[in-house]
Amino acid sequence: SRVVLNVSNAVVIVIPLVSLVATSQSIVRARTTGLLELVLSQPCKRSDWLLAAVGSRLVVIAGPLVVLLFATLAAGLVTGEAGILPVVTRSLVVVVVLAWAFVCIGFLLSSLARTTERATVYALVAWLGAAVLHDLGLIGVLLKWRLEPAVVFLIAAINPVESSRLAILSGIDPDLSVLGPVGFWLSTTLGQGSSLAIGVGWPLVVGAVSVALAKRALDRSDLVG
Repeated sequence: SRVVLNVSNAVVIVIPLVSLVATSQSIVRARTTGLLELVLSQPCKRSDWLLAAVGSRLVVIAGPLVVLLFATLAAGLVTGEAGILPVVTRSLVVVVVLAWAFVCIGFLLSSLARTTERATVYALVAWLGAAVLHDLGLIGVLLKWRLEPAVVFLIAAINPVESSRLAILSGIDPDLSVLGPVGFWLSTTLGQGSSLAIGVGWPLVVGAVSVALAKRALDRSDLVG
């Protein structure tokens, strides 16, 4: 379980970066190279191409993590560690959903960018905002104002990275003692089930909204850059 926790904590930082880098140039590069015009000259809708691209990127990014977690599960079952199956299952679901969210965000950024260079900058800014700046901003707010635990949780959970981390931590440490008063509020008010639902549901919503906006931008844009 400790291995799963450490891997999951690292993954919720790495997965957004890998997803954004792998997808942020997909649409803009296909447009500038003429690939999008070539593909859509066939009996294929723009939405079909977009969904196929999103699905393929998701499989490529999440596939190795699925294999890694299943290998960890097999090792835990062989060594006889109790309670490894729920931990791996929770981590697997959260990681795949987080990958879905940032793959869709990457395609949204790619649909808005005019050049590949801008797409790369957008991706890096999005990752820094989700993985670094959000935490620093939250710490700064807490240092300046004394907020209720519910407000702190709401600010943190807006970020899909933080909601995914909370969902994983609640499976390892049901009391969430590492989070202090906020963890106590979460464990007594929401519980493991609600924490998991938020950690899975919110990234799903973010991904769905992002891919819908990417589709809208793609439908309204030119086929060539």
